Amino acid sequence: MPVAEPMSDLFLAACEMDVAAFKPGNVSWESPGHGMTAEDFLISAEAAAPHVADPDLEIGERIYRAVEATREAVGCNTNLGIVLLAVPLIHAAQHCMPGDILAHRLQRSLAALTRDDAEWVYRAIRLAAPGGLGESPRHDVREAPVVTLLEAMQEAAAWDRIAYQYTHCYADILGPGLLSLHQGRVHWGSETAAVTTAYLGFLAGFSDSHIWRKHGRSAASAVRTMAFDCIARLGQCADWSCAKTHLTGLDTTLKSTGFNPGTSADLTVAAWLVDRLLHGEATCIPNHIQGDSQFV
Repeated sequence: MPVAEPMSDLFLAACEMDVAAFKPGNVSWESPGHGMTAEDFLISAEAAAPHVADPDLEIGERIYRAVEATREAVGCNTNLGIVLLAVPLIHAAQHCMPGDILAHRLQRSLAALTRDDAEWVYRAIRLAAPGGLGESPRHDVREAPVVTLLEAMQEAAAWDRIAYQYTHCYADILGPGLLSLHQGRVHWGSETAAVTTAYLGFLAGFSDSHIWRKHGRSAASAVRTMAFDCIARLGQCADWSCAKTHLTGLDTTLKSTGFNPGTSADLTVAAWLVDRLLHGEATCIPNHIQGDSQFV
């Protein structure tokens, strides 16, 4: 069973890749935004990493401890979505036996989530105070949970893409997310460009939950259309310099309107993390990857 340190280092590497890649509308070394910088994200990652990978804690408490450490380190919500997605993946990897399929091990970890896990995660969400968080008629995070964490995620999955991953065994990540990463590597020959490719695939694949919560469905739909248009323009580019021009234009547009595709960025981090888990960082073997990418 993998010990905490390699998984902690892998989480840090995923967060470093997150800000190394240019992601229109989101934060990177090249382009800060929304009152946050890449350094904020790395400080957050360093604070959260030991808790994300702590083998002595269950999923819910890992999430809370990571968010608590982040809040103490930077005083704002930089990584709630990343932590929510990363912790079950790392938990599953830490419990893999030789020959296990990661998706199957992940499904078992998610199915075993308890009401205690829900209590810890509700506390984490309240502490992080993500933008656009409103009241829910059922399973509101401001109240004590009466269901397991997985059941709470089932309630939210219709409008929250991170909750959707919990209820669909990370289908967006294990399918089109991994495929987009691979295609980006082949097409551009660059790891950061591959991450950008995966990010655009998520951004065009469905309305970003963070934008939807903060700005409404029509704004989220408009951003999705912008991503489709950007992907089409990138398809006509022969080199990354050309692509970067179009990406920068989209970045400027999104940040000038205050639209931060935070959920798409979180899913991208998780996709890169899974990719590394399946290439020597865990004893699990890959599942059969299905799905299609929005970008070739």
